[in-house]
Amino acid sequence: MQDILEICCGLDVHKETVVACLLKGNTENKPEAITRTFSTLIPSLEELKTWLEEENCRHVAMESTGIYWQSVYNVLESAFDDTIVLIVANARHMKNVPGKKTDIKDAEWIATLLRAGLLQGSFIPSQSIRRLRDLTRYRKSIVEEITSQKNRIEKHLQSCGFKLSTFLTDIFGVSGRAIIDHLARVGSISPEEVDPLVKKRARTKLNDIKQAVNGNMDYLQKDFLTILLKRLDESIEHLLLIEQKIDEELLKYEQQLKQLDGIPGINKTAAAAILAEIGIDMAQFKTAEHICSWAGLSPGNNESAGKKKSTRTPHGNTYIKRILCEVAWSITRMRNTYLSTWYWKVKQRRGGKRAIVALARKILVIIYNMLKNGTDFDEGHFDRIKEKQKAFKVRKVITEANKLGLEVIEPPRTA
Repeated sequence: MQDILEICCGLDVHKETVVACLLKGNTENKPEAITRTFSTLIPSLEELKTWLEEENCRHVAMESTGIYWQSVYNVLESAFDDTIVLIVANARHMKNVPGKKTDIKDAEWIATLLRAGLLQGSFIPSQSIRRLRDLTRYRKSIVEEITSQKNRIEKHLQSCGFKLSTFLTDIFGVSGRAIIDHLARVGSISPEEVDPLVKKRARTKLNDIKQAVNGNMDYLQKDFLTILLKRLDESIEHLLLIEQKIDEELLKYEQQLKQLDGIPGINKTAAAAILAEIGIDMAQFKTAEHICSWAGLSPGNNESAGKKKSTRTPHGNTYIKRILCEVAWSITRMRNTYLSTWYWKVKQRRGGKRAIVALARKILVIIYNMLKNGTDFDEGHFDRIKEKQKAFKVRKVITEANKLGLEVIEPPRTA
């Protein structure tokens, strides 16, 4: 391996310790190796930062395994007035580099690869984006928890003979929740008591709802329902608090949020989650292909028995991939939009699942170009491209006809 850095450091990060191996010396000669061990406590990490600054080591690399690297990264990223080059490398990539010997320590191996310029850093967004990412990912877990809690309540009601979900689309709407709260207090409900609790459109099914609530609860089942409802309300209140914090963080990204919110199928919640995953600086990705590969949405070419077959990359940021697939699914239920029309054309050729992933990829490419160029989503842009492609095909046909000695009258161009 040809060395390109005169001084660099590799970090082998563990739960309680960080082993740092600093290599320095002329690139033409074997470097001097200095190995030190630091604790993962903040004061010790500050010592690591000071040591690197004293040694004028501006290039540092570590593995991206687990979550232990994050606290180290947070401390070191401010070194040299935020100009330090911190690489968080994929552990699988380092293992694929040939030449590792069993007697070389991990930290020294990382430093050796860094010194030779063989490490490719993972995408690490800015600190503010990372904070937003923590909030949006946590919000999703809370939403999933609320959904699970609602399912528990529904199962409990079913086991007690209450069939509200048979006639109410959302049993936790105004009418359904009023009936459930009554059951939590009393344990049963009469047809006369149901009448004033059913509101608006649900009243069209009033007689059916009265028959669906003929169950009965003993005191233990009633108390259990009360406990389940209390836990649900706590989760909903907690969700509101998280959303408030997300809104506060989003004040920094009003322009980008507005850009993404303009895409059909993307609401404020989805836009916040997307920004939290990819950030706002598209310079981190060389091309749209790079960000699609990072998200696990790029097709791969694999050859088997002389035949090529296209597959999707199994790795990538599963969070952004899931978000974009959810957005793609919502777009499929829209009408008369470019993206929904494009989806149905692809589905006819490749099937529903592949079409959803293809649409998710297309959405990510659109987002990448919008954030990179500072533009808004324009539905008419795709129509103009379509017209240009159509005109190109017409000119091509006319050219081929002229070569064959045929005279073709070109149709008048539309304004």
